[in-house]
Amino acid sequence: MGDTDEVSTPISLGIPTVKEQPPVLAPRRPTRKIRVGNVEVGGDAPVSVQSMTTTKTHDINATLQQIAELTASGCDIVRVACPTDKDAEALPIIAMKSQIPVIADIHFQPKYVFAAIEAGCGAVRVNPGNIRKFDDKVKEIAKAASDAGVSLRIGVNAGSLDPRLLKKYGKATPEALVESAVWEASLFEEHGFHDFKISVKHNDPVVMVRAYELLSEQGDWPLHLGVTEAGPAFQGTIKSATAFGALLSKGIGDTIRVSLSAPPVEEIKVGNQILESLNLRPRKLEIVSCPSCGRAQVDVYQLADDVTAGLEGMTVPLRVAVMGCVVNGPGEAREADLGVASGNGKGQIFVKGEVIKTVPEDQIVETLIAEANRIAEQMGLEPESGGPVVTVS
Repeated sequence: MGDTDEVSTPISLGIPTVKEQPPVLAPRRPTRKIRVGNVEVGGDAPVSVQSMTTTKTHDINATLQQIAELTASGCDIVRVACPTDKDAEALPIIAMKSQIPVIADIHFQPKYVFAAIEAGCGAVRVNPGNIRKFDDKVKEIAKAASDAGVSLRIGVNAGSLDPRLLKKYGKATPEALVESAVWEASLFEEHGFHDFKISVKHNDPVVMVRAYELLSEQGDWPLHLGVTEAGPAFQGTIKSATAFGALLSKGIGDTIRVSLSAPPVEEIKVGNQILESLNLRPRKLEIVSCPSCGRAQVDVYQLADDVTAGLEGMTVPLRVAVMGCVVNGPGEAREADLGVASGNGKGQIFVKGEVIKTVPEDQIVETLIAEANRIAEQMGLEPESGGPVVTVS
């Protein structure tokens, strides 16, 4: 052994190579695969992220502008409301000009289901619990959708459950939501139509999780996850992350929508981050920062905020560690692709496990941003087209 050249051990960068697959908590539940426009949902397709426009659909320019913003932020599928004739008339142009598949959201009036199918929408969301005389229209809807190659989403909501089931269960229990969904699915299956996914949404994550667990045991339908009326951004993010994490960690869920009382782009940011955190979507930029404590010798909160703001728009798969003390700082910074261990008014800058320089505290942010850009250039990756350019203010 003494005359053998010493071989250095490669440093783990925390990013999987092409041949490596990042670990997941559970294999995906086998489901039937359907298509929403050109996006596959279910089966072995990646979990997709959806949102819904907040514009009046008949305002075509405003709606297309919002869809473009959602597309740029990583939205896979977008839903638009269709409550009026004017909205239905706008669907053909919106469906044609959108770069991602459009789902028409239909309530109350069956005629809009047919209008959306004829307009070329990628899918139609129907809520049988509140569509008048829905049972009588299933055969016609199934035929129209099948002929056009359009899929459906059977969307059961706690707030608009079929009155018959509300009377039976007293409220929107998990069992009530599932019974409604299974019954509505059977109506289409009786006519040989199977190109649909199902959602059973509730505003309580515990009820919602249990409903999806029960539903997943009763069929191989692809499932759309959502906590309905989740609330303002902070509360809604917590509720959605809790519910989605519980289900996706068991392999349940094929497409998701984070429902927030916030701009739709925020829904996409949260949804993508949830999937990235569970290794269900390739990770992009990840900031690892300490929560601070009495050992910290720098303002970690401000430092982490400044680095995050400075790297906004960076889409390369980098893990950047922003650490504030000498206990965990060097170790975390060394394990990241790029990092800083701060203390005594200065920061040690790590790149791929090695200290490359020590800089004064007031130069940490600009140094990290410069190194991130340099690494991105070496990887042959740039910020997404049309995204913000990384700058130092």
